[in-house]
Amino acid sequence: MKTVKHLLDTKQVRIISVSENISVLDALKVMTEKNISAVLVMENDRLQGIFTERDYARKIILQGKSSKDTLIKEAMTASPITINLSDSIDYCMELMTDKHIRHLPVVENDEVKGMVSIGDVVKFIIADQKQTISQLESYISG
Repeated sequence: MKTVKHLLDTKQVRIISVSENISVLDALKVMTEKNISAVLVMENDRLQGIFTERDYARKIILQGKSSKDTLIKEAMTASPITINLSDSIDYCMELMTDKHIRHLPVVENDEVKGMVSIGDVVKFIIADQKQTISQLESYISG
């Protein structure tokens, strides 16, 4: 069974976070600079929430709020759904599908270890399936 730890071992783990007391505009600037669509919101190395492009669309734009004048803590998803290193990739896919979310912070003993996106999960599953196919082809022909 492939786990979140296996997935994180295949990618460069970057924990991009912002303080809950910055503006939405400043968080968007960080997201643009890092080319990411979600950012963790942390205080004193503790996960407080997650802010995504979807949060921006629903909680700022559609509500007619100002990105410049709204703090990230007012727009973030507080207490986001998290996963741990031993969770299976299948569980992550199921969770993302059922909850209609695209990002899962990885937390182990209250410490953020990384974040997994739907793209990460799909790429990992495809690579794993290719490896399985290659092994089966080798077994059949050898």
